[in-house]
Amino acid sequence: MRNLKKYFSLLIITSFFCNILSAQKVIDSTRSQITSPDGKYIFEVYQKEFSGGEKQMYYTLSYNNKTVIEESELGVLIENQLFESALGIQNDSCKIWGENLTLTDKNSRTTDNTWKPLYGERNTIKDHYNELTLKFQKGGVEHKEIKEHTYDRRRYYHMNFIVRAYDEGVAFRYHFPEATNGLFLHIVGEQTQFTLPEGTMAYYERWAQGPYSFLPLKNWRDECERPLTMKLQNGLTVALAEAGMIDYARMKFRLSDKKANTLQASLYSSVDIITPYNTPWRVIMAAEKAIDLIANNDIILNLNPENKIKDTSWIKPGKVIRVAKMTQEDAKKCVDFAAERGLQYIHIDAGWYGPEISMSSDATKVAENRDFDIPALTAYAASKGIGLMVYVNQRALVQQLDEILPLYKKWGIKGIKFGFVQIGNQHWSTWLHDAVKKCAEYEMLVDIHDEYRPTGFSRTYPNLMTQEGIRGNEEFPDATSNTILPFTRFLAGAGDYTICYYDNRIKTTHAHQLAMAAVYYSPLQFMYWYDQPSAYTGEPEIEFFDKVKTVWDDTKVIAGDIGESVTIARRSAQDWFLGTIGNNDAHSIVTPLSFLDAGKKYVANIYTDDDKIETKTKVRITRLIVDNATNLQFQLKASGGCAIHFTPATREDLKKYKAYKTNQIL
Repeated sequence: MRNLKKYFSLLIITSFFCNILSAQKVIDSTRSQITSPDGKYIFEVYQKEFSGGEKQMYYTLSYNNKTVIEESELGVLIENQLFESALGIQNDSCKIWGENLTLTDKNSRTTDNTWKPLYGERNTIKDHYNELTLKFQKGGVEHKEIKEHTYDRRRYYHMNFIVRAYDEGVAFRYHFPEATNGLFLHIVGEQTQFTLPEGTMAYYERWAQGPYSFLPLKNWRDECERPLTMKLQNGLTVALAEAGMIDYARMKFRLSDKKANTLQASLYSSVDIITPYNTPWRVIMAAEKAIDLIANNDIILNLNPENKIKDTSWIKPGKVIRVAKMTQEDAKKCVDFAAERGLQYIHIDAGWYGPEISMSSDATKVAENRDFDIPALTAYAASKGIGLMVYVNQRALVQQLDEILPLYKKWGIKGIKFGFVQIGNQHWSTWLHDAVKKCAEYEMLVDIHDEYRPTGFSRTYPNLMTQEGIRGNEEFPDATSNTILPFTRFLAGAGDYTICYYDNRIKTTHAHQLAMAAVYYSPLQFMYWYDQPSAYTGEPEIEFFDKVKTVWDDTKVIAGDIGESVTIARRSAQDWFLGTIGNNDAHSIVTPLSFLDAGKKYVANIYTDDDKIETKTKVRITRLIVDNATNLQFQLKASGGCAIHFTPATREDLKKYKAYKTNQIL
């Protein structure tokens, strides 16, 4: 009953502040501003005082002189029931930490560095930001009840608000400094809000593997996943994301029931912390062109700590084929196919050690109805330069992780795909990231499947190479869904889409599937999902899959818009790989090749859909000489695409292939 009264009191307090919004004024002494290095982002934070003397923290954000976020609340909702009850104190005012804070100090700094990731979408990442830290104090009333205790007689709590402004976006979080009394905090939510301009439209997605709907900020059925990308009427495209979520509860977005056009940060569950502690970063990105969001996605990695694995020589990206038929013979056929076709790994999927949903299945041995000899298979694969990965459901991981890791290393296994992971609350968030750390101790690569979405942990533990959390080819989405993903899900990090090629259930053309290997970033790129080696019958365009890489020295986002089309070019050494995918409609596409080195000629190996080609996949290969002044013109089929591999042209190439003419259409 006491807890119900406390929650009821919180509702009354919240309602009270909503009713007196008209009686408020900005406290000028609390107003602070921070800008991005290029001056385009302007983030302003301040407190307002209400007629009853209460204070609340707010912020606004603009980009390029356009409004991104209108006045929105900041703060954390905290219940200190254990701490309060131990002292015999009842005090509801400590719950809303965005209210009645006293600004005690502020400082700023600038960081301008670059760093080299172990792997990524580019080989050098800029980390340049301006940072503002506001230091707040809450409380300070002397309590007779604590005179007999060792705690500070005057009850002060401290919270810092930290905001970083990059050219790529703005991020903020709450920091609780170490308390001399060992302060324990029970976080029940955040006040963090995002009030968008009237008329904003959102790419709404209820769950991580769900479909997208283009909706106004009204009448949502449920919460929305992150990243959340939106179109504003002022022409900006804006994305809200989360970074550094390691031992906290997952955030989603829900509509405020008190304020129009306002998204509320909604936590999956409560969080228990001991100071010092940082909450995850809340990230806001804005762009005049939607493609710039893709180009700026390094901000998520920058908001995470640097690599903590000392010896990374065993972390090897690559392409993977799944063993579709669960036998030793078929696994060896996949090894042979991988070696012939330039893949690096094979993967044994669910069921090899027993029913994955059964807690009694033992992941330390092969099920009796399977004929796998895993040590022999890893040895055979290693003889051909191929690694083996295996699937393990979280039910087995929870029970057997400490047992299977040394065993799998002894067997020669290179990585584990975590299946059906529990996600959302603090316990499972912490367990999952601790499991990745343990895998690093035994030199195991990790691919997390199902609803997990990245927040940049791969920078700190790069053995976490990819993750699902995406509507990929397990659901066979249509082409329009595929053209939304680069602007939404892929802003968060690598996505294991599980590209298919021969399966007749795909809802796109084959050139579209080829192009996704360049458009979609995943250091472990699963190819031929649901396919098997026997499906290949000499289709020549498979050479693109053979040669495409999974990590890159540079990435250029050439053109596109959400749900329409996207063109991305990626460089590995001197070669460039380009992918264009279109939505469910046909498209005329012009692709400038200005990203190529000036003064060089290249062979463009072009893969396009053509119904006249007499193969089951209907993909035409065209080889032309191009340079950085060339503009290629394509007529994409509905649900179509185009893939191109550019190689520096030799003298023999110049003699063999003709130059592209500007009036040609491919």
